[in-house]
Amino acid sequence: MLQAVQIQHVQPLLGQQRTLHLPDGTALPIRIEHLDEVPAAKTRYSERMPFCLEFNSLVPTDFVDGLCALELPELGRVEDIFVSRVPAMGRDPQLGYFCISFN
Repeated sequence: MLQAVQIQHVQPLLGQQRTLHLPDGTALPIRIEHLDEVPAAKTRYSERMPFCLEFNSLVPTDFVDGLCALELPELGRVEDIFVSRVPAMGRDPQLGYFCISFN
């Protein structure tokens, strides 16, 4: 299912609040903040243009990284998405800031 995810599935979510389903089964409210294509990461035989999805939690969280699930338009619930936490770097340190890389 992860290979089916394309940038157009994620674009409508920009600025929206969604729910990230964490590995322990809890639900983390998030806001989708930024979407970037990463052409330099494209491999010769891959059809998908790599992209990175950035979002932040709407509540404080200790979650750092792991395999999560997210509802995407047209695809429904996509499981086993690896989510990585990124440094707050001047933003509210109480919230979590995250990135998903789709290569």
